[in-house]
Amino acid sequence: MQVFGSSGVRGIAGEELTPPFVGRIAAAAGTVLDAETVAVARDTRTTGRMFADAAASALAGVGCTVHRLGVVPTPGAQAYAEREGVPVVMITASHNPPEYNGVKLIGGDGVELPQETLERVEERLLAEDIDLVGYDDTGGHRRIDGAGTTYVEELLTHLDREGHRQRIADAGLTVAVDPGHGAGCLTNPEFFRELGCRVVTVNGQPDGHFPGRNPEPVTENLADLRRLVRATDADVGIAHDGDADRAIFVDETGDHIEGDAALAALAAAELDAGEIAVSAVNVSQRLVDAIKGADAGLELTPIGSTYIISRIRKLRNEGHAVPIAGEGNGGIIFPKYRIARDGAYTAARFLSLLVDRPASEVAAAHAGYANVRVNLEYADAEERGAMLGAAESYAADADAELTTIDGYRLDYGDAWVLARPSGTEPLVRIYAEARDRDRAERLLAGMHEAMESARE
Repeated sequence: MQVFGSSGVRGIAGEELTPPFVGRIAAAAGTVLDAETVAVARDTRTTGRMFADAAASALAGVGCTVHRLGVVPTPGAQAYAEREGVPVVMITASHNPPEYNGVKLIGGDGVELPQETLERVEERLLAEDIDLVGYDDTGGHRRIDGAGTTYVEELLTHLDREGHRQRIADAGLTVAVDPGHGAGCLTNPEFFRELGCRVVTVNGQPDGHFPGRNPEPVTENLADLRRLVRATDADVGIAHDGDADRAIFVDETGDHIEGDAALAALAAAELDAGEIAVSAVNVSQRLVDAIKGADAGLELTPIGSTYIISRIRKLRNEGHAVPIAGEGNGGIIFPKYRIARDGAYTAARFLSLLVDRPASEVAAAHAGYANVRVNLEYADAEERGAMLGAAESYAADADAELTTIDGYRLDYGDAWVLARPSGTEPLVRIYAEARDRDRAERLLAGMHEAMESARE
């Protein structure tokens, strides 16, 4: 697909992403989906209202009645879609920097549109084949209040039914929450209070400029949260991205918990023998170890929620049990709940693990690996192609097992390195993992040097 990447469409507002372009995406989606009603939601980005207005106008222009949800986390918009049976155009760039925005398309079942449907939308978009309607058939607009509140209520009901809500309430946990000025500010602190936790917050005011930190919840952006955990003697810190579909954790000492360790811990608690977990090609050995320990299976996909969701659907249609899926970036899916990443639900499931032991011990059970990553910017498609060509040549000469599901992954038995193009930004990313940080950094440096040489 030329337009839709691994997690929808994203770009710098006013450059790659403009209101007319967003309007054309929405109109193409409305034409393909042929739904009487389509909802529009957004995160807190300063350009969000502008793009939501463009999407809503275009949808009305193809005859759709538009439900305007306002600012709501992506999982809240997905909950609305499932509850009301209407597709949603979600205006969000998730973890990308403030100058970015994007479009994510959600089906009437509350799940991101499958790849085959996105391809049909893209074909219409590129062909400018839009079914505009006349005056009498133009769609209307309806403001919907309370989508976030209802989403929280549904979360609590589901956790109550599973027994996790009472476990968490009985533990009397203190939780430090960093919504990062994103859409989670409006829902998640209250959600954790309703779970029975004492809640303290930082970067908790909605602000599309993201003044406290960048939206991506990586360790270099979470110094405020680590300080808050230590200052308040919190049991855990929870950080979200801009649309709150991801959750990353800080332990009770204020130390960062690797997302791969949290995913492995949740998988170990969730998986039974014979079941299958789904993850992306940058899967950590932590998760592999947890899956082996449960005598379960692993399916790999290209990086990105779209690919993981498609594989979950395929496996479930074939009769396989898939209780957990996701990536080490905090985007975790529990298909029994919904085939969607949900930062609040993921965090609640992690809180349930803390009833029996502190967060540091939960993480320590899946330690022993070091991860490093570097991002390489490129100026144009030619430079991107040169770098990837260099990665291919480097991989061909390496004494390692090569996987090309998404980029070039080299497995050395005790360590691995991966180079692949980002699906959301003009970057080529290099990842490496080993039991020893020096070895991980050497593997990364080897791939890095080979790719940098292609620019010269």
